[in-house]
Amino acid sequence: MEKIKIGVIGCGSIAKHRHLPEYATNELVEIVAVCDIVAQRAEELANTYQARAYTDYNELLASEDVDAVSVCTPNYLHAPISIAALQAGKHVLCEKPMATSREEAEAMIAAGEASGKKLMIAHNQRFVPSHQKAKALIQSGELGKIYSFRSAFGHGGPEGWSADGKDSWFFRKSEAFIGAMGDLGVHKTDLLRFLLGEEFVEVGAFVETSAKENSDVDDTAVCVLKTESGVVGTLAASWSYVSKEDNSTIIYAENAILRLEDDPTYSLIVQYKNGEVVKYELGGIQTNDEGGQKSSKVIEHFVQAIAHDEQPLVTGEEGMKSLQVVLSALDSAETKQIVRI
Repeated sequence: MEKIKIGVIGCGSIAKHRHLPEYATNELVEIVAVCDIVAQRAEELANTYQARAYTDYNELLASEDVDAVSVCTPNYLHAPISIAALQAGKHVLCEKPMATSREEAEAMIAAGEASGKKLMIAHNQRFVPSHQKAKALIQSGELGKIYSFRSAFGHGGPEGWSADGKDSWFFRKSEAFIGAMGDLGVHKTDLLRFLLGEEFVEVGAFVETSAKENSDVDDTAVCVLKTESGVVGTLAASWSYVSKEDNSTIIYAENAILRLEDDPTYSLIVQYKNGEVVKYELGGIQTNDEGGQKSSKVIEHFVQAIAHDEQPLVTGEEGMKSLQVVLSALDSAETKQIVRI
């Protein structure tokens, strides 16, 4: 089989530490092109991966040599570049949040359908072993009715991770559109939808900028969410957790409590009502602290979807539903009302 030829648009941290290294170890693909408006960044990575460097994504997309692209740019460019790529006949893996509005997300989905190409959103939390195991336990029915949950995703902020440090686009509303809720919160809305197997119907949220002085986007958000069947819980997203990253989720059910990524050794702990405790050592979640050494499985899944002509697990529709919860949370914070999703 011929190798799938990959282009990566945007050469910041997520491309450098996740997308490119994971493509490089995948034997089904060949990295042929990289693009960044900062020529030096594109050239450095092009040299590392023996690829062609571009500073204009339109030129990269015009290349017959590219089958699929990863879109790793600031958030406000996700939709226009993804749409242009799909229209150019390329498969697209787009970083999250997929877009800055529902209209943009719908336009991306429409472009995917019109082109017949794959559109996948890079929500990596679905692929974490503890989350997959928890999903299976919930689906099996052994936990009984789900009552409640709490989920958090927080760390010290993007300045420790972003290629531009304190000057990062993450802090500018014009480029990022949303702060911690877009960077981290959307991961958790996607995970909770995946785990619970149902949609959220209402959200109430407090969204603040309290920790970052150089920013006009949110850095601390707490949301209360309710699903179709009446499962209620909280989601916190923050760039103000100054010590170890928190990426934990706890599910409270009729027969047990599930603790996901809450313990440094055991990535899933099930505490049953009868007192029995089962601890699973499944390998931890990918964190920025370790430089992203573990595979996120996202690239592997995207490549397999192309190779076998299958729908990816996180389609544009799925990405849009997870984004919509975040958009509704922002509405709630602004209007001081509970918002129906």
